[in-house]
Amino acid sequence: MSLLRLLRVFLVARTGSHPVGSLLRQSPQPRHTFHAGPRLSASASSKELLMKLRRNTGYSFVNCKKALETCGGDLKQAEIWLHKQAQKEGWSKAAKLQGRKTKEGLIGLLQEGNTTVLVEVNCETDFVSRNLKFQQLVQQVALGTMMHCQSLKDQLSTYSKGFLNSSELSGLPAGPDREGSLKDQLALAIGKLGENMTLKRAAWVKVPSGFYVGSYVHGAMQSPSLHNLVLGKYGALVICETSEQKTNLEDIGRRLGQHVVGMAPLSVGSLDDEPGGEAETKMLSQPYLLDPSITLGQYVQPQGVSVVDFVRFECGEGEEAAETE
Repeated sequence: MSLLRLLRVFLVARTGSHPVGSLLRQSPQPRHTFHAGPRLSASASSKELLMKLRRNTGYSFVNCKKALETCGGDLKQAEIWLHKQAQKEGWSKAAKLQGRKTKEGLIGLLQEGNTTVLVEVNCETDFVSRNLKFQQLVQQVALGTMMHCQSLKDQLSTYSKGFLNSSELSGLPAGPDREGSLKDQLALAIGKLGENMTLKRAAWVKVPSGFYVGSYVHGAMQSPSLHNLVLGKYGALVICETSEQKTNLEDIGRRLGQHVVGMAPLSVGSLDDEPGGEAETKMLSQPYLLDPSITLGQYVQPQGVSVVDFVRFECGEGEEAAETE
């Protein structure tokens, strides 16, 4: 066999059944080309939407992806869908957890202009009360109460004070940036955190010129996103009347609030009350918390203010008495 024929056989064996001539005559086959431009763009866009939805809502990537698929990539509709699903799950979980004791929680105090509100939201454990999502619920309840109070059109000649029980509080609108009622926000929080929770109560105070609301929260910590909301385990509002604007009113109000939290008076009383006996439950005749050598009345009188009323909240109070009964 000639050398040329051997070379021809060898090349056929290496390349398959094609004769070398035909291989030389064929134009090279192009490699498969992936048109990556649009696909990568779409993929990047989807990922960006997914990340944005996750940031906006706090739900898992799996749920966010499902929401975007269900809503055809519409971010706003996906958010609504997620909230509705979470609400359904929250109501279902709330029904299962109903009846479990809620002794822990937080007091929230919010002041805006001449209006001050105090709210209490309860949960089962102190661990959950320190969770950011629970604190945001307390914030939402305080904002809802503030909006309700500010919507009351009243001409103030003196101070006004009001209370909301659990049912009344639950029915308030959630606010301008939230759909539904505070009860719906409660269900969402229960669904996310897995503990029974209750919107216990709220109090509000509005004052005209010539009055001042002192406040104090024990164990205070600032709200994560609302600088003038303070959270803690005890809270007090003290309504004072003053004939002139004093620079130290805030300090006086804080001291009076500390006294109310620490001494837990049942009424204001009067400067004429003698210390001791039944007067021990009257604020002005009690030993002053920060200086027990004098009464609170003796501290207040030189300050040029008159204490006219107060509100005191203690987180979880009433639960132990209810358990005993």
